[in-house]
Amino acid sequence: MDYPDIKIHAPLIEECRKGSIKAQFMLYNQYSKAMYNLAYRMMNNREDAEDVLQEAFLECFRKISSFRFESTFGAWLKSILINRCINQLRKKKINLELMETYPAGIPEEETEPVYNTDLIYKGIEQLPDGYRIILTLYLLEGYDHTEIAQILSISESTSKSQYSRAKDKLRTILSKNQIYG
Repeated sequence: MDYPDIKIHAPLIEECRKGSIKAQFMLYNQYSKAMYNLAYRMMNNREDAEDVLQEAFLECFRKISSFRFESTFGAWLKSILINRCINQLRKKKINLELMETYPAGIPEEETEPVYNTDLIYKGIEQLPDGYRIILTLYLLEGYDHTEIAQILSISESTSKSQYSRAKDKLRTILSKNQIYG
């Protein structure tokens, strides 16, 4: 498969392999903002997101020789970052098996209210860690449930059910924020 960023990044990656700090800095500048945003959504804490971001870039540059252009550089870096986030969350002993208790009988409205983006992101930040991670990976990062199951070492059906519960919980949070916020 031919990826458009390979032609752009191949010379930079080759320079990184030779130890060029300038090339590393250029790749960092190009990807750091997007990767920070992902890290923040997963970690839900600015300091933790910054730490994980730096660790991911350090690992990326340490392992740059293993990058084989089988995917885009951004996708490769993103996978390193996601794994770093998950490992950090596990170290904090956050249970990624997620909540088994679930309030049944939340009525589904026929018309969904319209929320602004800031309100949605604030609502996502209020989700329990496991819900937030699955919702972020599926809805915002575009991973499918098979990929999420592999990343989090859970079953695909668990990913699907937790995603559904995360959406319901987010609707509840957004409804409360709209009423009280």
